[in-house]
Amino acid sequence: MSEWKKICLVNDIPVLGSRRVSRPQGMNVAVFRSSEDKVFALLDRCPHKGGPLSQGIVFGETVACPLHNMTIGLADGCARAPDEGCTPKFACKVDAGEVYLDAVELATLAIDLLAPRAGPGASTGAVGDQTFDVQAPHSS
Repeated sequence: MSEWKKICLVNDIPVLGSRRVSRPQGMNVAVFRSSEDKVFALLDRCPHKGGPLSQGIVFGETVACPLHNMTIGLADGCARAPDEGCTPKFACKVDAGEVYLDAVELATLAIDLLAPRAGPGASTGAVGDQTFDVQAPHSS
């Protein structure tokens, strides 16, 4: 039996928009609302390059990653063809206009995935399971 945690009201999520839910460990969770008031929850990380899905454009029951326009299904977290990859989805329910997420999933699901790093100090680090190293340009 699931233990549900109240997150917000459905009306707190813009139609065809999202809200971010922070967690003590792990990346944020993005909670989306469709034009039909269906609510979905995904890890706020595109499976392609780690873009913030919460900043993407929602249409129908999909979201387009703001970085490279990869389209992700809100119901399953999987990229639509021809793209590939999935982001973890979180169980959610709506009861009397209130949005709930599964408390156990919030505490345990995908807490080991890393957010992409940008800005100063981002020349080395991990993105998902890939390590990258960026060399500074040579000066003359």
